[in-house]
Amino acid sequence: MFKLSEEGLKYVKSELTRYETKQSAIIRSLYRAQDENGGWVNHDVISHLSEVMEIPAAQIEEVATFYTMFNQKPVGKYHIQVCCTLTCGMMGGRELCDAMMKEAGCKEMGDVSADGMFTFSKVECLGSCDTAPMLQINRDPYTENLNMEKGLQLVRDLRARGKGH
Repeated sequence: MFKLSEEGLKYVKSELTRYETKQSAIIRSLYRAQDENGGWVNHDVISHLSEVMEIPAAQIEEVATFYTMFNQKPVGKYHIQVCCTLTCGMMGGRELCDAMMKEAGCKEMGDVSADGMFTFSKVECLGSCDTAPMLQINRDPYTENLNMEKGLQLVRDLRARGKGH
């Protein structure tokens, strides 16, 4: 059963005071809960937030399932979201994503690699067409102006960092 940490509870309660309606705090509260739940949102997370925020679970679930930034199943330590919309696609984003997945040991889009390190998603426009192809890792700033070599090295570097090297 999921429960927010003490710090997480304080955060959500603080967010509830920032807005005119409780519903306005759902996105920021879901982010916090997702972070504390290993990178994804499930029924337990939604149920707990519903109790803490005193909002019907259905309203929280609507937000969690509408926005793609909330993961509906477990993800790896590094959730790599590769833009594959028109500009990034034309600049090699799709092929880059496929090659990075292979390097990371991911067989299918959305799967977690055997070592638990990686999950890949092809996403719609991340709004940085002038620096295509590009991607985002978790919620970190964008990684832009990629090519095949840079993308494969990124996977190697993340694996080394994740294993404590």
